Amino acid sequence: MLKTQKGSVGAPMTFSGYAHDYDKAIVAVQFSLDGGAHWTEHATPGATSDRLVQWEFEFIPKRSGEYRLLVRSVNEQGQASPTPDGVSFVVEE
Repeated sequence: MLKTQKGSVGAPMTFSGYAHDYDKAIVAVQFSLDGGAHWTEHATPGATSDRLVQWEFEFIPKRSGEYRLLVRSVNEQGQASPTPDGVSFVVEE
């Protein structure tokens, strides 16, 4: 589970966590801020099946409002997590 945060327009917000897929290596972590319609992928070179993958995502909000960040991993077989993790957060002026 991701930690809930409050942010301010123009100020960087950093989210972090870890991913694992038991006996498969994680080759990428994907992030979405539009409900999963589009995903931004970040490769995880050197990941192995016997270690957790630590990830970090920085977001600089341009507008105030309510947001939801979704995060999912992709394993070495190209399979994305069936249920992404997510966190809702508020950005103020």
